[in-house]
Amino acid sequence: MRLVIARCSVDYAGRLNAHLPLATRLLMVKQDGSLLVHSDGGSYKPLNWMSPPCTLTTEEPDEEQRAAGIVERWRVAHTKTGDNLVVSLYEVLHDTSHELGVDPGLQKDGVEADLQRLLAEQVELIDEGATLVRREYPTAIGPVDLLVRDAAGAAIAVEVKRRGDIDGVEQLTRYLELLGRDPHLSPVRGVFAAQEIKPQARVLAEDRGIRCVVLDYEAMKGVDDAHLRLF
Repeated sequence: MRLVIARCSVDYAGRLNAHLPLATRLLMVKQDGSLLVHSDGGSYKPLNWMSPPCTLTTEEPDEEQRAAGIVERWRVAHTKTGDNLVVSLYEVLHDTSHELGVDPGLQKDGVEADLQRLLAEQVELIDEGATLVRREYPTAIGPVDLLVRDAAGAAIAVEVKRRGDIDGVEQLTRYLELLGRDPHLSPVRGVFAAQEIKPQARVLAEDRGIRCVVLDYEAMKGVDDAHLRLF
């Protein structure tokens, strides 16, 4: 991972346009090619980012840009959509790289782990006639929660969350990209399953062709039968 602290401005162009004016920010360039732009606030969420598959190229500024104080430009282009994230660097304050190695993945606990187990036992909630292939199906960047096949034999990758947000959709998108390269699985559909799915995450998932499924944890445990409720 490369970590750069720099005075920079950022422009995103593609399905939406966005601009971050000149300020000091943290730029994270990950091994998978993704770029995240962080400020010293806003919790864990980046101000802007580009997800893989994408490529980063360095550009020399032209005379007008140099006159404005730009010393270097990064262009991150998405391979499929053609979207571009352009970072204009005015001053680099820190630049370091670290080899993090292979991450073992998130160890799930509590409700999320139980949701995954219960859904593996009740895969018909994902698709009528579906059968489980494997829990924690391995990929190069970590295991996808469930891999199932529908009644016709087509593969479905399922990511299970307690609360579904944009990060979960991005995670499933990366899994789908990798699984789709396997000729024994392709094409692979995606299902984002959670007790609660945030509106922004649902919009992003549906835009990417990922189906959202809201899970009733109590009903899945057999504690509460949704069909017997009056309200």
